[in-house]
Amino acid sequence: MSALLRVSLRQLEYFVAVSEQGTMAAAAEHCLISQSAISLAVTQLERILDVQLFLRQRSKGLTLTDAGRRVLTDARRLLQQADELQVTARNLGQELSGRLVVGCYSTLTPYLIPMMLEAFGKAEPGIRIDFVEGSVADLHELLRNGTCEVALMYDIALGPDLEARTLYSIRPHVVLDISHRMANRTAVRLSDLADEPMVMLDMPPSEELFRSIFARAGVTPNVRMKTASVEAVRALVASGAGYSVLLQRSAARISYVGRPFAACEIEDDVDAVQVQLVRHANSRLTHRAEAFANFCHRYLGAMGAHAPGAS
Repeated sequence: MSALLRVSLRQLEYFVAVSEQGTMAAAAEHCLISQSAISLAVTQLERILDVQLFLRQRSKGLTLTDAGRRVLTDARRLLQQADELQVTARNLGQELSGRLVVGCYSTLTPYLIPMMLEAFGKAEPGIRIDFVEGSVADLHELLRNGTCEVALMYDIALGPDLEARTLYSIRPHVVLDISHRMANRTAVRLSDLADEPMVMLDMPPSEELFRSIFARAGVTPNVRMKTASVEAVRALVASGAGYSVLLQRSAARISYVGRPFAACEIEDDVDAVQVQLVRHANSRLTHRAEAFANFCHRYLGAMGAHAPGAS
């Protein structure tokens, strides 16, 4: 009998629980079983696979080995497929149901997640959406290790092992203090702002994108300060600390502290950035994820220029 046939889903479930919880005791509490049962399952799994999954150190507890990290990715996918099998059987002739984890780039979260939770929840009430947010690097890792099936993000710095489906496009724009001499313009050239202080959004890969925009316009920005918060950028601009370039547009042009700011188009030749739904190229999406992907494409694609943050 092959090792695969001797591996049980329960063993894989307990192995994943230990990996995520960090200790046997925490995993046992999470799974509502005894610590000895968890320990036995992991030991049996290591014996069947003939590989050490954890380094066991008294002072540091359990640490995944390189082999353990690889097995963890496959274990998550197998458990996901098993869950999909159960859901498929339950859903024969019925509505979709179950849990779907969706990733979202941090700056897109306030624009897309609340709206999609509401709209998709009405379309598919049997599917429960849980979302995780993070940087591009964070989302890449979450897609690769199977934590989330799909992620909403920009078409910036995507790895070759990821596949993307464009939902809508968005153009960078300039934000200015309301008292700025160019605040009443509909569009400005970046060269007109070259000598003025800039507040840079410092969240990879946003900074690289914005610097490439300036480079294409032949301008070197005078970066006065950086922040990883979009709302901090808007607040600093509204207070007169400088101008900035952003992607997502605020429906209300007012900072958290009540100060207004202006938004202008960029006259220079600037490429639009695509908002995309991204998946791992080698993964097979569950029916839940397929339903969500198709809904995003229909719903957001139909909104076009009126999509959240696009105008």
